[in-house]
Amino acid sequence: MNDKLTTIHFVRHGEVDNPSGQLYGRQPGFHLTPLGHAMAESAADFFDGRDLRLIVSSPLERARETAEPTAQRHGLPVVLDEGLTEAGNKFEGVNVNRNRLILAHPRYWPWYVNPAEPSWGEPYREIVARLSKAVRRALREAEGGEAMLVSHQLPIWTMRRFVEGRPLAHDPRKRECALCSVTSLTFVGRQLVGVGYDEPAAELVRRARDVTPGASEAAVHTGL
Repeated sequence: MNDKLTTIHFVRHGEVDNPSGQLYGRQPGFHLTPLGHAMAESAADFFDGRDLRLIVSSPLERARETAEPTAQRHGLPVVLDEGLTEAGNKFEGVNVNRNRLILAHPRYWPWYVNPAEPSWGEPYREIVARLSKAVRRALREAEGGEAMLVSHQLPIWTMRRFVEGRPLAHDPRKRECALCSVTSLTFVGRQLVGVGYDEPAAELVRRARDVTPGASEAAVHTGL
């Protein structure tokens, strides 16, 4: 019987340089701000002294740059995994942070027909499937230790709702997944025994300007 304790930490990336306030989604070329790099260092502080055996990141620049400080401190490579990438979204490229009222424009109404799927983006069940695959891999490769998986707010929050047995459809304003936050899944063998949440960059998040909706003090900013 496998009774080894393994913890999988999902880390959201730090603040992104996004002066136009657009929903950047899977678009390349979006890097961390200086504040975002400081957040990544705070995340690295969180992992100091831990038995970190694996670091896997979404291939998008903001995630890779968030993983790098921790990788350097632990002498580990950053493995890239498309399964940790941002959720697909029809609003990609729209300046939603500059003017949230744009979401109410009639041209977008057909996208709202099925919020439970959701009809405006990648189905929640597909997000869960690809993140579950990443978790299974991490459980194999970091068995008995810890793994850091750097991803994005919606995928992480969707996975958390899944493991907690909650409906996947949700109000984006109520997500608990701040910039550079750590959502931890602890397993004994392959049995999930605990879910934790930490915000090692909380003081920096209060100064952040490029944010998406969620339960964070930084959410009051608009990305201008």
